[in-house]
Amino acid sequence: MNIWIAFVLGFVGSVHCAGMCGPLAISLPPSGRTATGFLTGRAAYNLGRIITYCFIGLIFGLIGKSFVLAGVQRLLSITIGVLLLTGLLASRKLLLLVPIGRLVEGLKFMMGRILRQRSITSMIMLGVLNGLLPCGLVYVAAGAATMTGRVLDGVQFMFLFGLGTFPMMFLMGLTQKLFPAGLRLKLVKMVPLSIFLLAMLLILRGMALGIPYVSPVLSGASCCGK
Repeated sequence: MNIWIAFVLGFVGSVHCAGMCGPLAISLPPSGRTATGFLTGRAAYNLGRIITYCFIGLIFGLIGKSFVLAGVQRLLSITIGVLLLTGLLASRKLLLLVPIGRLVEGLKFMMGRILRQRSITSMIMLGVLNGLLPCGLVYVAAGAATMTGRVLDGVQFMFLFGLGTFPMMFLMGLTQKLFPAGLRLKLVKMVPLSIFLLAMLLILRGMALGIPYVSPVLSGASCCGK
């Protein structure tokens, strides 16, 4: 898979970030008394998010490698695509499951305590914890990272994904006026389209139709035992 898809996914999907995590980015405390300190703090927060995404890429890249070695890469690609399409239809009430709810509450509690601090380190930690919050867009990227089939490629995929979200989130941290609540809600509605397109790309890739870049033949991989 072309890992630059990750940057596009992050850049387009960052409208989702603006809607869901925008309030946190806006409420970040200043990490210094100067303009440079203010900008550095916002950049540090986003660096923390990207660090978490890279760690997620490491895990899913390792999972993808094991599937490649098992010779089921095509089946995995189709399965992930179908799961993404299913997720679009699934109720958001699934996020209210007790284990997930407790995880979110625990993360929010820790983030609330860190918000009282004003150091660069605290900004990085806020970003790290923010990256652990349940997020459908991150799940989509992690699933796609699995398809790289290599650990380092999985890390690179998630790094580029995080880099794609950087411009939107950095600007959100500078001023709320650029992205008022009404606009953020409208932008979030665009996210399902990007998820749908990625899901279809994964399914086509798994079908190995011989279409360059879109559905290439995956050498050394099999589907359903063929």
